[in-house]
This record gives sequence, C-alpha cells and structure tokens, in this order.
Amino acid sequence: MDKSIKLSKQPIGNNVYIYTSRHHGFGTDAVLLADFAKPKEKDRVIDLGTGCGIIPFLMLRDKNIKECIGVDISLEATEIAEKTAKENGFDTFFPINSNLIDLKGKVEFGKANLITCNPPYKAPNAGLKNPDNIDKAARHETECTLEDIIKVSAKLLQTTGRLCMCHRPERLAELLYLMREYKIEPKRLRTVAQRIGEEPWLVLVEGRRCGNTGLKIEPCLYIEENGDFSAEMKRIYGPYKENRL
Repeated sequence: MDKSIKLSKQPIGNNVYIYTSRHHGFGTDAVLLADFAKPKEKDRVIDLGTGCGIIPFLMLRDKNIKECIGVDISLEATEIAEKTAKENGFDTFFPINSNLIDLKGKVEFGKANLITCNPPYKAPNAGLKNPDNIDKAARHETECTLEDIIKVSAKLLQTTGRLCMCHRPERLAELLYLMREYKIEPKRLRTVAQRIGEEPWLVLVEGRRCGNTGLKIEPCLYIEENGDFSAEMKRIYGPYKENRL
C-alpha cells in the first residue's frame, strides 16, 4: 500500500475496527443496507464497489455470513479492506481489485446467495464531476452504470439468490425496470427519511433472481424521532451505536 495514504482506524463494535481513508469512508446508507440485506449464516456474499469494506465487515462482525468477496475498481480500496480483514482475523473475506464489468474468470458466476451494492448515485452526465478520479468513480457512473451492476449481478447470483441495493428515490423507476429486464424480480422496497413529514432521501431494494412476482412495500424507516435517533436506528446501529449516540 502507498505509504502516503493516511488511514483512520474506526471501531464498529464487538471489538472490530475498520480502516478508512480520505477516498474510502462510509455513511449511514451503507449501514442501513447491511441491515436491510438480512444476511444468513450460510450466505456467500459479493459486495460490489466495496470501498473500505464496511458492508461485509458489519456482517462478519455479527457472524452473519459464511464468506464474502469485496470487489472494487480502486486498488487503494481493496488494500485497505484487506488490511482490515487481516487485523480482525476475517479470513473469509476476499478482496478483488477489478472493474465489475470484467469479473469473468475472477469470480465464479452463479454461486452467490447475496449481492450487496451501494452504487454511485449520479448518472454519468448528472451534476459536476469531482476532478479526483477515485472520488468521481464513487459518485458518478463513470466506470460502470446502474445497468452494468444489475447485469453482472444476474450472472453472479444463483437461482433465487438476492440482490440488495440502496439508491436515491429519483432513480427508483430505473432501478426496478432494470432488475426485471435481467430477471431479478423486485421483492422488497423500503424508503428512508430523516424524520416524519420529510421526503425520503434513500430507497432500499431487494430483488430475487428468477423470483415470483410480488413486491412488499415496507414501512418508511425514520432516522430521527423527537430530536433523537429513532428506536429502529438505535437497533440498526447496534454495537456501533456507542460511536454515534
């Protein structure tokens, strides 16, 4: 790893810590997605665009999954995630430095039970782009599109395997359309708002490979209630809450 990269060491509960850098940190959306995905102990998980690895490490912290592959186009990201895995003894986490549209021969197709992805939220031509290439790829679909993510997920998932993603509400119609185009049937949808009375700022979606039709709309998740974190947010933060509350 480039020795000029400054790392921060952050506890995430249960005596587990994660390394982050200026380019590769994490936010509330990633924590919410890790909880929404409802991982199972025998799941083989692939996290696309893993960054610092927060989603897999939250799952591994709670011993919720069998193993996880974290894919990221940034070498810095995969090296940081590998350092976190080694120091926490997570020997079932495997980082892969690759563009997700070039995974053939690097990851076995048709074997994943669960794929998670916290993607770039902005379309290629939306808004101003950051001149930093790593930041730009994290925020804009410059290296892969939403369709690329769903297309490769359909190849990676076993039949009945699940894809769980978070995105901005304004991209929801596109997200659901693309899932169905690639035979990933939307099964669960949940919106997230800061507090009651405000518009959602995030959507959480689960699709099932070759699943039957039938979409469940779950109650809106509120981050705050009565000037404090909501009871559900306190549950989601769980062992990590001592660093947030």
